[in-house]
Amino acid sequence: MSKLPKTMKGVWLTGHGETNKLDFRSDIPVPKPTANDVLIRVGATAVNNTDINTRTAWYSKGKATINDASWAGIAIDFPRIQGIDVCGNIVAVGKNVSKNRIGERVLVEPCLREIKGKALSKPFFLGSECDGGFAEFVVVASRHAFQVKSSLSDIELASFPCSYSTAENMLTKSKVISGELVLVTGASGGVGSAAVQLIKARGASVFAVTTVSKTQDLIKLGATKIIYRDQDVVETLGSNSVDVVIDLVGGKNWPTFLEVLRPGGRYVVSGAIAGALVGLDLRTLYL
Repeated sequence: MSKLPKTMKGVWLTGHGETNKLDFRSDIPVPKPTANDVLIRVGATAVNNTDINTRTAWYSKGKATINDASWAGIAIDFPRIQGIDVCGNIVAVGKNVSKNRIGERVLVEPCLREIKGKALSKPFFLGSECDGGFAEFVVVASRHAFQVKSSLSDIELASFPCSYSTAENMLTKSKVISGELVLVTGASGGVGSAAVQLIKARGASVFAVTTVSKTQDLIKLGATKIIYRDQDVVETLGSNSVDVVIDLVGGKNWPTFLEVLRPGGRYVVSGAIAGALVGLDLRTLYL
């Protein structure tokens, strides 16, 4: 193995705001793995929607955006290296990690339960509360780096961690099973398209909300029925018609997503791109 450099190229996020808050540098110190860590040479990283949201402080629920604009609802320490999706190769390990891991091609779990040997009661997220993949190297706990053996390129694999883990978690939480009918909003996005494929793999049917231009793409991924964004889902599907709603958008149409749920149905959300504040007729909830 060649000697590791002392500095690396990367992009610093210097504060919340527009793209002028991103600073490309070639003098960032290469991070050093602590006892339980691995150092990964980044092969590819994705520009995820959450990276943009973190930069713009979209996650903040208050006026003091500097205090709560990270995934964990705490202040972000600047400069921060963003990049929640990482594929790369392990090039160094901490003293508690087997040297046999050096050379492994890995994907990094975005939701981190351990940082610098310390267990976290509330998870950190790569590129938000700690440095991520927008650089040549990144350090994570060994437990969060999963070996992959795949013919897919680093670029292709780097599209998986955040979108597919989010989608899988939503399907697990909502207990989607074979034979059920599942409505997916925002189906053409990263998490949405992952959800469509994972729902199909479970043997359930997918009703996908999208635009006309994405229709054929979603049918190829496994969507059973396409519903366009300007259509009323209640009029299209009928009340009490689906078992599960996978909601990735929120917004003004949110009440209709509950209207189409059958009694005993499940609703799960992981996105609010159409609007974070929604209204609810409580009669929909209890009747």
